[in-house]
Amino acid sequence: MEHAEVLVERHGQLGQLILNRPKAMNALNHAMVKAVARALDEWENDDGVTMVVISGAGERGLCAGGDIVSIYHDARTGGNSSEQFWRDEYHLNARIRRYPKPIVTLMDGVVLGGGVGISAHASHRIVTERSRIGMPETGIGFVPDVGGTYLLAHAPGELGTHAGLTGSMVSGADAIAMGLANHYVDSALLPTLVAELAERSVSSVVGRYGQAPPESALAQARWWIDAAYASDSAETILERLARVDDPAATAAAETIAAKSPTAVTVTLAALRRARALSSLEEALNQELRVSLRALRWPDFAEGIRAQLVDKDRNPQWQPASLAEVPEELVTGAFAHLGDRELGLRAPVAGDS
Repeated sequence: MEHAEVLVERHGQLGQLILNRPKAMNALNHAMVKAVARALDEWENDDGVTMVVISGAGERGLCAGGDIVSIYHDARTGGNSSEQFWRDEYHLNARIRRYPKPIVTLMDGVVLGGGVGISAHASHRIVTERSRIGMPETGIGFVPDVGGTYLLAHAPGELGTHAGLTGSMVSGADAIAMGLANHYVDSALLPTLVAELAERSVSSVVGRYGQAPPESALAQARWWIDAAYASDSAETILERLARVDDPAATAAAETIAAKSPTAVTVTLAALRRARALSSLEEALNQELRVSLRALRWPDFAEGIRAQLVDKDRNPQWQPASLAEVPEELVTGAFAHLGDRELGLRAPVAGDS
């Protein structure tokens, strides 16, 4: 089973899931999502398993996101395999959030896109000095999903708006400041931490190895981030960033300007809508609507082509500017799907 794409292991009271595609930075495919879901289903009613750990094989990181190249081919051919993948993935994201046993996720190294979805909704989210976490979707003509709009929309101030529009990676300390993680541990200690979880409680082990994170550079920049991003217009945000006397703000403006104008505009609208939602499940329902529309945008296939297929890093966005993005495209991205709705519902008091 060492060649399985998800290693499912038991160590004492611990159930461990290891994403096992190290050459692909553990990018998630549909089979992996199903394997994780099956294990969680099995362990939920197994009294011998008191907690779950999710980690990634190899040295590069937990997970670099979804298998975007497969989605690219689906987008080009008008297929529906991406829809089925997203449905199961979003159900898994919600499952992790509501799982009745502690789930410990090791957000070490690179954690992007779908990797955030499989880790940042857990009860115990551990980052390290090696963590590089982000939702880079606007760079491929897409919009943050896997509950990312909910996480980013509920980050303090406008930190999530900054991260979502720029698609930039943040440090472990930044992730804690944003609410994407809640424990900081030296990466060299992770193997020992996991070994101790097989015999001891989560709280005692995390309490023993957890340490105060370094200062968050992103939190220190809130003086200009909150002011510049407090708008529902991407064009206004760029204008405000241009007036900030700080190199980081200038870099942010240049980064956003290089992203897909359609994706930036819809991402901002999605974040604002997610801020008003009361549950992760509502956000995931909204994200499926947007994802299915985005699958047919020319920018999605073009962004993946430029970044991951031809790798010329020169996408030709359509339209080419924020001002040209049609308002009806933005509103249409959030339209209900009828009988294709995801239909997730947050549990309420009295649910069995």
